[in-house]
Order: sequence, then C-alpha cells, then structure tokens
Amino acid sequence: MSGSFSPCVVFTQMWLTLLVVIPVNGQYEAAQQSVVSLQPPWTTFFQGEAVTLTCYRFGFYKPQETKWYQKGKTMTQTQGDLVIKAPTLKVRESGEYWCQADSLLPSMHVNLKFYEDFPILQAPPAVFEGDSVFLRCYTKKGREAETLTFYKNGEALRLPYKSSKLYIHHANLKDNGQYKCTWRKWPLGFLYTSNTVRVQVQELFPRPVLTARPSHPIDGSPVTLTCQTQLSAQKSDARLQFCFFRNLQLLGSGCSHSSEFHIPAIWTEESKRYQCKAETVNSQDEKQSTAFIIPVQRASAEFQTHIIPASKLVFEGQLLLLNCSVKGVPGPLKFSWYKRDMMNKETKILKSSKAEFKISQVNISDAGEYHCEANNSRRSFVSRAVPITIKVAVSQPVLTLSTGKTQALEGDLMTLHCQSQRGSPCILYEFFYENVSLGNSSVLSGGGAYFNFSMSTERSGSYHCTADNGLGAQHSESIRISLFDMKKNRSVPMAAGITVGLLIVAVGVFLFYCWFSRKAGGKPASDDSRSPSDSEPQEPTYYNVPACIELQPVYSNDPEENVIYTEVRRTQPRQKHADQESESPRSRCQMAEKK
Repeated sequence: MSGSFSPCVVFTQMWLTLLVVIPVNGQYEAAQQSVVSLQPPWTTFFQGEAVTLTCYRFGFYKPQETKWYQKGKTMTQTQGDLVIKAPTLKVRESGEYWCQADSLLPSMHVNLKFYEDFPILQAPPAVFEGDSVFLRCYTKKGREAETLTFYKNGEALRLPYKSSKLYIHHANLKDNGQYKCTWRKWPLGFLYTSNTVRVQVQELFPRPVLTARPSHPIDGSPVTLTCQTQLSAQKSDARLQFCFFRNLQLLGSGCSHSSEFHIPAIWTEESKRYQCKAETVNSQDEKQSTAFIIPVQRASAEFQTHIIPASKLVFEGQLLLLNCSVKGVPGPLKFSWYKRDMMNKETKILKSSKAEFKISQVNISDAGEYHCEANNSRRSFVSRAVPITIKVAVSQPVLTLSTGKTQALEGDLMTLHCQSQRGSPCILYEFFYENVSLGNSSVLSGGGAYFNFSMSTERSGSYHCTADNGLGAQHSESIRISLFDMKKNRSVPMAAGITVGLLIVAVGVFLFYCWFSRKAGGKPASDDSRSPSDSEPQEPTYYNVPACIELQPVYSNDPEENVIYTEVRRTQPRQKHADQESESPRSRCQMAEKK
C-alpha cells in the first residue's frame, strides 16, 4: 500500500517583494518594508516541531515595536528592547503569518505547514539570483531511506552522490520548476512521495535606472549620477556595488558601494551615452541600466558691469573702478580685461581671478571701450563693451591778434583768436572788452575761436577771453589794443609837405618836356631806314609819353618809420557781425556731448 501524498506548496508568490513607490524630495524611491525570517529556514515541518519567526526592520535592523498577524488577526505586540533582543514568535501550527516592524510596511506572508506523514521536502522560503541553497528530503528519525530520488518537473534527477539534500549552486532562471522526492525502504519496498515544492528564482534587485541631477545641466556645471535599484526585503542585508560608464568607458577609479557618482563639470562635448551597473560584492549577480544620454545645454553668460563713478563720463584724476559679475557660468572663473582705444586697437590689460579692474587716477589715455572675459578653463565668455570717456579740464587760453600789432587805424578789421592747447570738447570760448562780453562761440574740435570787429575809438582798450568745457572757466592774459592817432605824430605834416613838393617838381619837369618837344618840330630822333619819304608829310609821332593820370597821396601806417606813406582807398563800409542772433553755443556743446 502506498502512503504517498503530494500537496503542492508554492512559496514564491508569497515572497515576491512588495514595492510601494512614493515621491521623496522630487525623486521616487521604494518604501521600506518589514522583514520576517525563519529558524530553521524551512516552511514545512513535522507535527510537534516548532519554528521561530523574527521580525526586523528593512536591512535586518532591530525594531522598537512589533506586531504579529495570523490570518488577518493581531496576535501579540511586544517591545523589542524590553522583552528580548529581537521580537520573535514561536509557531507550532499551520497557518499564514506576517509581521510589522514599527511604522514600516508589513512583511510578506509566510505559509507554514506541519505534516504527520513522511517524507517531506523542505525548501527555503525564497530563492534569489546567485543564491546557493539546498532542498532536503526529510524523514523522521529511525526511518532512514535506502533509496531516495529527487524529481524536477516530473523527471528523476541523476545525482553524482547519495544524499538527502539537493544542492542548487548560484541559482538562476534555469533552476525554476516543481521539485519532489520519493523514499523507498527495503525489503518491503513501499514507495513514499513527498510534498511538491515550486521553486521560483527571484530577482535580488531589479534592473537599475540611471538618472542625472540636474537632468538638463548647463555646460561646465556639476552633475550627480544615481544608479537606482532596490534590494528585495528578504535580502536587504546584501551589499551591492555600483559602476558608472560613459561610452562604455569606466568612470572614476572603479566600482564602489555608493549608488551616486559626482561629475564636477560636464561639457557639451561630453553629452554622450551613460550607463551604470549594479552587482553583488561577489559578482554573482549583476545588471546594467539602459544607455542614457545627458542633454548638456551650452552655457549662456549674463554679464553685469558696474562702474564707479556711476556715469561713463570720468574726469581726469578721478578713480575708475570696473566690476564684472557673471551669472549662468559655472566656476571657478578667471577674468581678463580688454581695452579698445580710439584707433580701434585692442589691448589686454589685466588677468586675475578677481572680476575687478581699477585705475586710481585716470588720464586722457585711459579713454576707450572696456570689456571683460570670463574663462572657466573650457569656455570663454565675453561681455559687452562699456565706453569710458575721460573729461579733461581746459588749459589757460592764449589770446592773439591776427596782425600781431596792438595799434591800428580807425576802420581796420581786427581779428582776435582764443585757443586752449588742452581740454576735452566741447569748449565754449567767450571774448571780453573791458570785462564786458562781446560774444561767445562753441568749438567741438581743436583750433580755437575767432572774433572780428572794426577798429574805432570806442574799441580801444583791454581785451581777454575765457575757455570753459564744464570743468571751470580759464582766463587768458589781457592784451591792450589802441587806435593809431596821426595828429599826435609830428612826422606826418613834414612827410606830406615833402611829398607835395616832389610831386610839383615832377609835374614841372613833365610840362617842360612836352613844351620842348613841340618846339623842336615834333620829330624825335630816329633811324633813317625807318623814316618815310621826305616828300610825304607825316603827323608827329610820340613814344613812351604817359597819359595824364590822377595822382593820389600814399601813406604808411607804420608808426616806427619817419616817412609815412598813406594810401587812401575808397572802400565799402564793413558790416558788423558781432551780435548775430543764433542758437546758444552752450546748447550746441550740450547737444554734441549727448551725441
């Protein structure tokens, strides 16, 4: 008579890891689960035997409080630290059990079976990838079998050894199946069959997922890679190590126990395929993530240039301070300052780790356009140019006369010229007669200003000019212009008398010459070959006889000469232009500065 029985006990579905995904700090992680362990590590026993269940926190840490459940009912509640080192429960009857450690998720359910008959096939509650386990065909003491056979999926297994244990080394998917054993004792030869156990090799951890933080980094910014996976709760005490790859090249010094890898700076050209690998310490189980391309965005610099003084117009001798601040570019940064002068020539003037450029006392040569360059060893970013204008105060102007002489005759045209050799435009020149303004003129470039007037008695006196470009007016030296007075010069009548006398003598000589020529018959001496025939009467001919002209007295206006020659001309009266109505010269300067 056969005493066989074959209840099928399925463990695998009870031991699948329960993962509840919840957001943590913007990322998704698996919630931790309570863990239950068995000692001895079987789920099938003979009646009268006992198994001890122990409840742990995830990672096999001791909990503070434990709750036990059987078929949905609370059984006991113990304080782990007060009763024993770890909350335990001793079980002697069949049933479905689970526990909850502290506030973690409940553990997976354990289905325990207690049998009267023999033999029984004992198996661990769960088998994971890479595990080395064994199945035991167990009988009561005193009933050792003479013939014992293991079966997988109904086929007998031929083992190289005789043992009540079936070993599975480095478990993998090919070890999945339904197992049982048979027992036969001679001489009676009864065959006894055990319960059936289904072995389902579980994942120790799922395939990892590689993520980058930030997900869209800026060129040159740091990036943290995370290889995300989750150990099964029943294997939460296992140690994993992680490796990171870029284009299949290992990053860093090798694999480590950290699931994160920090890249100090990632660049556009490194926007390539990244992968990670998670493996057990003994490398029995390893999995790689899918390739992941990190989209690196090219950095865009945002510059702000601060100027002291706040205006871009700086006075000569003042402090000039330029400060360049950059946003959107990862550091460390080094700064260089460049200046482009008025001749469009660019010069590198400073390179340092600071963003500040300082000139203690500026001069006219410091005028130009300034820009800064930020460099982070891989990229250079250039700011916009800032034009700096240096304002130079005018020097003392020089007032001169176009004739170079300070005496003039009445009616003479006089031209005053006022010019400062140094000073930033626009310069306003103003002319003064006896401290009374005569007029002004604005000049945008060099050359100075001119003032014209007709000399008269009222115009004799002291003249000076001023130059002003907004930094304070400068006064020229005064010059005195006087009217030349002929009555006070004694040499004038004498010279006039001598001149008249000479003219009278000249007229008398001329008249005598005319009379003598007529007296002689009107025939001047000539060559015979050029004379006409004597028979032909000829009219008298005159050569080189000047016509009668109107003589005018000539005067000189040089007071240093004893004899004065004066030329009297009839000229058109000069029109004065000193006070023409026009737009204000100062306003023209201001408009030019704005341009």
